[in-house]
Amino acid sequence: MKLSCTRDNLHQGLSITSHLMTKNVNLPILQNVLVKAEGGNIRFTATNLEMAVNCSVRGKVDEAGEYTIPSKLFFDYVSLLPNETIHLQVDDTNIAVECGTFKTKINGLSSSEFPLIPRVEGELSLQIPVEDFKKALSQVLFAVATNESRPELTGVSFNFMPFEGEGRLTLASTDSYRLAEATIPVVSPVVEPLSLVVPAKTLSEVNRILSVFKDDVELPSSITLSYSGSQVVFVYGSVELISRTIDEQYPDYQQIIPTEFRTQALIDRMDFIKAVKTASLFSKNGLFDVNLGFDSELKQLSVSATDATRGTNTTVCSADVSGQANTVTVNYRYLLDGLQAISSDQVAFEMIDPGNPCLLSPKGETEGYRYVVMPIKQ
Repeated sequence: MKLSCTRDNLHQGLSITSHLMTKNVNLPILQNVLVKAEGGNIRFTATNLEMAVNCSVRGKVDEAGEYTIPSKLFFDYVSLLPNETIHLQVDDTNIAVECGTFKTKINGLSSSEFPLIPRVEGELSLQIPVEDFKKALSQVLFAVATNESRPELTGVSFNFMPFEGEGRLTLASTDSYRLAEATIPVVSPVVEPLSLVVPAKTLSEVNRILSVFKDDVELPSSITLSYSGSQVVFVYGSVELISRTIDEQYPDYQQIIPTEFRTQALIDRMDFIKAVKTASLFSKNGLFDVNLGFDSELKQLSVSATDATRGTNTTVCSADVSGQANTVTVNYRYLLDGLQAISSDQVAFEMIDPGNPCLLSPKGETEGYRYVVMPIKQ
């Protein structure tokens, strides 16, 4: 294999794929990236056996071939090279890298030892607007369960539904203490409903890959999701990420989202965040509790916390409260996660009583994003 490539192209290909390498005592080749050169393309492939990522960049191929190189070492080295053309040539046991006055040889492994990445012929392909998708991921990923005891909760539920000739995608996540749900448009028509559960690790990797491209204006405005049986493929530009889906059934979470309320409040989001952060300094360690009090006569929200060793704090902010006066105790970290996932200036907080779930949503956008937080029962 003999090729040359710009430093920017090589760096981009490695920054997308090198992150996926994994340490495996039985399969040391998983720490390597597979570099395959043919035609005018250089293709990088990495896998951790749960997911695989491919990325192609343009380059000049003098001799076609393939070889695997230690991912992190290769990426770190290329990051330090000047912005000039890089020449690569494979010998029997190593790859020679030349760029300007920089010359090195990196020991690699034959590509014959690299795991075979299956081709996934998607039964269904759907186009999702990439900016909407990135925002939705930022609004749901933090609420995924980290405990493996219920595998389905370590993923995000994807529900595609037909909607006005096109489609809608609802992403939902829960760790049993809170629930996040974001609904975004789908560009391609959704003929019939489709549900799947995608591992959160896969979606974090998709999110990271999209952030690598954030300054490139020539990239497509949509990301393509293809689904086949137990595998899902995300394609964006020259990048393809293949992952297994989670086979477990996702719980029917709709039944825990309250639809009728006794107290409703509209609050300035930044005021609410400051009040919660202030009270959190006095919440009990391990419990992370803050008390919310809604007063419809005084039109205000009070956020308070008490700790036996540190003291007591109450912060009051104005709120458009309707319905009956009410109080609820919640985990301030869960509440802040929801508040920070919303971008509108005002948020709606709706509740029934101290023992039922509370609903948080952007003002006037109830369909776009909903966040449910369970109360701490006293």
